[in-house]
Amino acid sequence: MIVRKTFNSLILPSLRCNSAGTVQFYSVFPKNYMPPVFKKDELEQIYEEEKNEELAHVPIRPATNTDTCSEFHDPLVKKFTNCLMRWGKKELTRKIMDRTFENIKIAQLQKYYSVPPMDRNEIILDPKEILHRAVDNCTPVLELTKIMRGGIPYQVPVPMRDVRARHLAITWIIKSAKEKGNAEKLYDTLPKELIDAARNEGKAIRKKQEMHKQCEANRAYAHYRWL
Repeated sequence: MIVRKTFNSLILPSLRCNSAGTVQFYSVFPKNYMPPVFKKDELEQIYEEEKNEELAHVPIRPATNTDTCSEFHDPLVKKFTNCLMRWGKKELTRKIMDRTFENIKIAQLQKYYSVPPMDRNEIILDPKEILHRAVDNCTPVLELTKIMRGGIPYQVPVPMRDVRARHLAITWIIKSAKEKGNAEKLYDTLPKELIDAARNEGKAIRKKQEMHKQCEANRAYAHYRWL
């Protein structure tokens, strides 16, 4: 009896049926389950705002093995690693990311000691900060979507969701690094793309600019989004 109640309360809400009638499994936990809070600053904010009593009896999803309260944990680095991973080889991907950060550090230190002391404050030495700036500079704002009006398809510029825009920026950086061929390793080409993107240069930046130019060229159809 307990097993049946558990199945009805946890498994059944997470099932979805498509048009063919087959059952597809998604998350085991229903949508009303809150995501876990594992950051120390977020936990302190909850206690400061006295929300701990309200959240005491709220169902919460368990944290994954990659969620940690360490100060070295960076959500963007985690997402970039997952986008770079292929065939589930996460250990290999983490080694590539470590070598990438190491090469970024070496390149920035060489530049740091080659410029006059008065210009050294403008050089970023933290590889994570370069990654953040590169992704922010490559993140698009608009995209084109096909909308039918009067039986005619129009390419209409619409605002892009933050999750999709961030994923697209990461994908552009990775693809730009892989387009340089097999002459160099990925941990040698990826640092160059990240450094160029952090300075608003490189292939990934040009891809974002081309997308915005296409949206600008089709701005006459922007009102079709609300009709």
